[in-house]
Amino acid sequence: MRGPVVAIMGPTASGKSSLALALAERLGGEIVSADSAQVYRGLDVGTAKPSAEDRARVPHHLLDLRDPDQGFSLAEFLSLAGPALEDLQARGRLPLLVGGTGLYLRALLEGYTLVEVAPDPELRRALEARETPSLLADLQARDPETAGKVDPRNRRRLIRALEVCMQTGRAFSEVSRRVPPDHPRLKLGLRVPREVLAERIDRRLEAMVAGGWVEEVRRLAEKGWGPCLRHLRILGYREILDVVEGSRPLQEALEDIRLATRRYARRQETWLRAEPGLEWIDFQPALLQAAEERIRRFLEEAQLEAGCRDRKESRGTPSGGPPERRNPPCS
Repeated sequence: MRGPVVAIMGPTASGKSSLALALAERLGGEIVSADSAQVYRGLDVGTAKPSAEDRARVPHHLLDLRDPDQGFSLAEFLSLAGPALEDLQARGRLPLLVGGTGLYLRALLEGYTLVEVAPDPELRRALEARETPSLLADLQARDPETAGKVDPRNRRRLIRALEVCMQTGRAFSEVSRRVPPDHPRLKLGLRVPREVLAERIDRRLEAMVAGGWVEEVRRLAEKGWGPCLRHLRILGYREILDVVEGSRPLQEALEDIRLATRRYARRQETWLRAEPGLEWIDFQPALLQAAEERIRRFLEEAQLEAGCRDRKESRGTPSGGPPERRNPPCS
């Protein structure tokens, strides 16, 4: 996979998706989702999944892959995202990676390689029944390196690391490794003023309710997927399910979701500040123009580098003709 890849990153409600959509239309691109919530069928409104109209404008990939009662892991994402990028590049399309799951983006762009270990439902239930301090102590004994990096509040990742350790007999950090990618990549991060982002979160929450989020959750509950929504822990769905089940009023649930979303956005910003090679771009009226200009420069640089690489490779191949003239920018 040698073709260029562009990632649009930013906290939730920062406008990543709309920016990527406009860029894809201008640059001949297609969008590859890197969102762990948007892989689930039927969870559309509350995950801000691209609409049918958006998908008609620009092809989207890695959406609607699983039912809510099915799991989806980082290793599965990587196994699907790599071939998706290669297909786009083979067709001459620019891959635009977009999504709020920072680990998915970092793993794909930084070349993480994971050993796929099938989930063990019985083992997972046993681990989920344990308290977080017990899980963390167990992981510390089995894999101190991963225990020192994992966020104790991220129980799903904590449990998954223990699953891998217990099923393989090896540390999670041993079976996951990094292979430097061989393709040029550009990471653009949207920097949005805190007060502007808070307003955007509030407006999006209002739009989700107006767009039928409660009705969506009611349909999912009627299909028997209520327990799955609680298990998935996707932001806002448990609170709306409480409303559907009559255990809390809507306005109380929405206030909790609003505050939780703001906290989540702050955690995403913290993650992004540690993202290797991220270039920040300010949220502004000329955002689209600024992003497009930066991407076009990146593509020009990637094309030049590809030409240099090809010439260097050809110089190393014996031929009956005269030696190729060295190109100064590539020497």
